Amino acid sequence: MIYLDNAATTKMAPEVLEAMLPYLTELYGNPGSIHACGAAGKKAVAQARRTIARAIGARPEEIYFTSGGTEADNWAIQAVAENCSHRGKHIITTKIEHHAVLHTCMELEKKGFQVTYLDVDREGKVSVDSLEAAIRPDTILISIMYANNEVGTIEPVAQIGAMARQRGILFHTDAVQAFGQVPLDVEELCVDLLSASAHKLNGPKGVGMLYIREGVGIGSLLHGGAQERKRRAGTENVPGIVGFGAAVERAMGRMEEKAAAERHLRDYLIGRLEQEIPYCGVNGSRTDRLPGNVNMTFRFIRGESALILLDMKGICASSGSACTSGAVEPSHVLMAMGLSEEDAHGSLRMTLSEENTVEELDYVVEQLRQIVGKLRDMSASYEAFLAAGEAEG
Repeated sequence: MIYLDNAATTKMAPEVLEAMLPYLTELYGNPGSIHACGAAGKKAVAQARRTIARAIGARPEEIYFTSGGTEADNWAIQAVAENCSHRGKHIITTKIEHHAVLHTCMELEKKGFQVTYLDVDREGKVSVDSLEAAIRPDTILISIMYANNEVGTIEPVAQIGAMARQRGILFHTDAVQAFGQVPLDVEELCVDLLSASAHKLNGPKGVGMLYIREGVGIGSLLHGGAQERKRRAGTENVPGIVGFGAAVERAMGRMEEKAAAERHLRDYLIGRLEQEIPYCGVNGSRTDRLPGNVNMTFRFIRGESALILLDMKGICASSGSACTSGAVEPSHVLMAMGLSEEDAHGSLRMTLSEENTVEELDYVVEQLRQIVGKLRDMSASYEAFLAAGEAEG
């Protein structure tokens, strides 16, 4: 199996599993209990919190554990809306956010909030000028992702954060795809809230975190207990949190080396595909891009059909966000970037890890070349395109 779907989830690292095992077998006590077994879990959670805080330049008391990035996004947006509604009911986001942000904003619109969904350019990047023009006296929150989960484009978050801070507007960034992949510093970025998830950086599924800057007064999403300093009720997922901490420690110790390896593989794959398969192109920025992200449109094919054929050859890839798998609609991200519906349907996302090899990618290119050729042979639009070209000639 050749795994090229690391934006959906990553393989758990051996050292992460090793760190988790004692809290699944021997030290399984509830961290809220006062006995030694519970105290061991409480201590481990505190250590993980310190590790994760250090990774983004935050204080441990600003890190709140959640069940994942989706909960963290929901919590940040809903809590700000509830807490700041007396100041205004206007929120700014973009058209290419993860659905955890978009659907939460849509729910708030049903409750009387107004949301501005900013356009992006052909690379999937939001304009700082358009953001500034969208700000109103009643704007209470800006929520813009650090890096897009489909095309890998990195947004101008530091500029956005500085603008929001200057105007006294809270700023949230969904950093699920970026955390552990590229350097993040909450002070430099001027973010007030930041979401992340463990399973995107070789950690376990089912655990994430929300950074809440000290002094940002937002309430709880879940009620029923005093956990997470009374802001997130529910017994802590000790093994998951420990695994999260171990994954972050691992990622921080090898970030530059990992990113360099992934960039090399990414550029090699893009280069071969562009050279050897006609009528294909890269989606997203070529410069401001996550190291391992390859998102390409192959014109005149259906991405879903290509994925099935790739899977039959032992290659795991995707056509967009894993959270929208099974959807028949084209990618909202690619449509917002200006692609036609047909081209959006003909796009594939291949997200690499440093464990992939050039030999694997050579095999992927060969298989894709055959698959794209086979699908185009059955494509009426491709036949019409060739006929039109011959007529012009």
